[in-house]
Amino acid sequence: MIALLRYLKDYKLQCVCAPLFKLLEAIFELFVPLVVADLIDIGIGNGDRSFVIQRGMLMLLLGVVGMLSAFTAQYFAAKAATGFGTKLRHSLFAHIQTLSYTELDTIGTSTLITRMTSDINQVQNCVNLVLRLFMRSPFIVFGAMIMAFTVDVQAAWGFVVAIPLLAIVVFSVILLSIPLYQKVQAQLDQVTGMTRENLNGARVIRAFRREDDEIAQYQAHTDLLTKLQMRAGTVTALMNPITFVIVNGAICYLLYSGALQVDAGHLTQGQVIALINYMSQILVELVKLANLIVTMTKAAACGKRITAVFETKSALTEKSDAVTCGRQTDEKVVFEHVSLCYQNAGSESLTDIHFTARKGQTIGIIGGTGSGKSSLLNLIPRFYDATAGQVRIDGVNVKDYTLEALRQKIGIVPQKAVLFQGTIRSNLLWGNPDATDEALWEALRIAQAQEFVEQKDGKLDAPISQNGKNVSGGQRQRLTIARALVKKPEILILDDSASALDYATDAALRQAIRQMEGNTTVFIVSQRASSVRFADQILCLDDGEVVGIGTHDELLADCTVYQEIYASQYGKEV
Repeated sequence: MIALLRYLKDYKLQCVCAPLFKLLEAIFELFVPLVVADLIDIGIGNGDRSFVIQRGMLMLLLGVVGMLSAFTAQYFAAKAATGFGTKLRHSLFAHIQTLSYTELDTIGTSTLITRMTSDINQVQNCVNLVLRLFMRSPFIVFGAMIMAFTVDVQAAWGFVVAIPLLAIVVFSVILLSIPLYQKVQAQLDQVTGMTRENLNGARVIRAFRREDDEIAQYQAHTDLLTKLQMRAGTVTALMNPITFVIVNGAICYLLYSGALQVDAGHLTQGQVIALINYMSQILVELVKLANLIVTMTKAAACGKRITAVFETKSALTEKSDAVTCGRQTDEKVVFEHVSLCYQNAGSESLTDIHFTARKGQTIGIIGGTGSGKSSLLNLIPRFYDATAGQVRIDGVNVKDYTLEALRQKIGIVPQKAVLFQGTIRSNLLWGNPDATDEALWEALRIAQAQEFVEQKDGKLDAPISQNGKNVSGGQRQRLTIARALVKKPEILILDDSASALDYATDAALRQAIRQMEGNTTVFIVSQRASSVRFADQILCLDDGEVVGIGTHDELLADCTVYQEIYASQYGKEV
């Protein structure tokens, strides 16, 4: 939590002014009981109406000035807290963007969403309360005790006994509640993850009639969260009644001893009222302080979880002498005895991959499910790093490039077509923010998307909803292909990105890509033999190993795995 306070450095003035104005409010509040005592003893006691009005106006003035001080403090505290939360959220989001697929897979999407929303909101709320109450409440508590001594020393000893007892209660609750709130936040991660999974998979759940099972599982997770929250709430809820008992006990002592002192002529009635007011002030401030401490306890757990994300460093590091360009060579992409083992995996996902893709070639990659096709492609833009061997682009190890320079060379169309809320134009411009309309239409033509875009109202400016829900799966895939083509990349990666297209559209797409100008090296991953049939080289993968490499005819002649794939799609004639 302390490490996160650096995001308050731009709000030093607010962090100073907020507690100072709160202290100013507290000072005025501490004078009120003395004014009340004079009003009772002198004004009411002597029947002096003018004195009563005078003290009444003074109380009103103290109240108005205190209120203005409170408003000012609230303004500064809110400005600092919201600014802190905004900077923290931006910084955390930027840090998440630097993490590799390995860290993102390990932490989990639902966990990161909880950190970005619930956890940061809790910490922001804590900063706001601390700036307003952390100094004010203790100042009132000890100030009231000191003011009580100025009224009557003997009666004030009740304050000396009550305050340490209250401190013991408060700190005991803190020690007990911190681990409980950590468990609550961890279970909240589980509930958030399950909620996200169910919402994303709603169609599948309904198709398999699993609604009741999912509801039961969700109920179990939320019931556990409820139990943990109730357990934590029970501990923190003990604070208020115990503090009330202690303070009310002190008030009873004051009433008893004050009555005796008044009867003996050592105290006035106004002074007794002042002492009771000071004890009531202590009660109110301790309740506020208790709630503040509960909030700080929650925020400490949340801050620890946020800090854990910041402390997670990307496995993809850039060298201090990283380059931005490669050498002039005909060998565009070279895999040199490359192996890949995912973190915490029991075995390698890729083993001894060795091949060369020359400039302008089309490389087809085919194999069964889980054979390592996508894993192989993820090594080219360094979404993962090879655990053995080297991947070279233009004669330079991909680890020696800056990430920006490396990925600028590459256009990627992932398996899952992802569009962002906006328009067709705004999505295509991800590939090249400076692209002209002519370039956008050319990319759409090659991607076989020109016809349906022309039919939409607004054409390039037609709206796209979140995740592209207002276009079909095939249209979404073609738009993502066009987005990559707008970039005019040196290397184009199509990771099973035509799976939603019919055979005719798929064939037209491949034909248009082959006819593109330039020396783009194309990698095509597909389950269809027809999609890779005319590639210059075809890699046939099985269980993470290359079991065949060559043209379609060569593999059909001597690669058993390729023969089986082809036969399963076109019959036994090979």
